[in-house]
Amino acid sequence: MHPYSLSVLGLVLLLGGCVSTPCDPSLSDSPCHAERLLRQNDMLQAKMIIASGDLDNYDLAQALLDRMAGQDTAGEVDFYQALLLIHQGPQVSEVLDLLERSAAAGHPHATALLYKIQAEPYLLAEADPGQAQVYRAAYADLDVAKSGYPSFDQALQLVNRLVVAALQPTNPIGQAVRD
Repeated sequence: MHPYSLSVLGLVLLLGGCVSTPCDPSLSDSPCHAERLLRQNDMLQAKMIIASGDLDNYDLAQALLDRMAGQDTAGEVDFYQALLLIHQGPQVSEVLDLLERSAAAGHPHATALLYKIQAEPYLLAEADPGQAQVYRAAYADLDVAKSGYPSFDQALQLVNRLVVAALQPTNPIGQAVRD
């Protein structure tokens, strides 16, 4: 066998061993720990951009969310991608699809926003009180609702603030401008 082939085979086996080695993200010197910290930072930065209503940085928020998408199991990325779409001028069917996926993953704010969309209506031409109650009942089944935090009312208040931020112009440092 050619010496180069042996070194490539050795590298593949070495890398395979790294992949199969259990990873403990709680250890501060673990590569998993660093990855987890970077994902948390990406998500926090995306949330802050979206909550600020700073349209100039929405491309960055979208890039951060895209980078997180494959690793999210809690529906958080889908929820914030839906908020981005709402802020940019809603594509209602896309927003609803993202929120449905997020709610199916158990994200409480996605469920509260789906309730808002159906109850008011928000983004839709007509309210659907029956569907709104389905989302309210679904919220009551979530673990967070059973623990009491956030309550449905708290989740709805947060959702209202997040979608209203899309309607307020911001100054250069991202603070809402008051009329």
